[in-house]
Amino acid sequence: MAADDRREPEPPPGFVPCDIADGRFADMVGPLYVRRDAQGSCFGLRAEARHGNVRGSVHGGMLMTLADQVLGLTVLEAVDLAPMATISLNCDFVSAAMPGDWIEGRATVVRTTRSIVFVRGTLTVREAVVLTASGIWKRLKAG
Repeated sequence: MAADDRREPEPPPGFVPCDIADGRFADMVGPLYVRRDAQGSCFGLRAEARHGNVRGSVHGGMLMTLADQVLGLTVLEAVDLAPMATISLNCDFVSAAMPGDWIEGRATVVRTTRSIVFVRGTLTVREAVVLTASGIWKRLKAG
């Protein structure tokens, strides 16, 4: 098999590599893509075999990691990239994602205070909800 035959399919039209800095950990689980539209940012990831669990579906920990990225990056956009950290992330698994699936994530900031941001979001595969999440992010002191 040629090297090109093993390459994962390209992301859907409109998605480009995510340009929001998210540290080196994101490199290990990604690449993460983003498409910006009238509803805000939609993040996407092509699930790979390396993201799988023993049953062959995408591992729940991987889905939670993706939710943390989607919600966190949405918060970062909302606060003009001010330093933030996850202090709470709650996830509910709704259905399975499989290697090869294109997983999309969207989030919405629900409330912002001086130091805390509340956010919720969903991960979907072909518009079917895979995971719902809510979280709280704390503004960090610069420096």
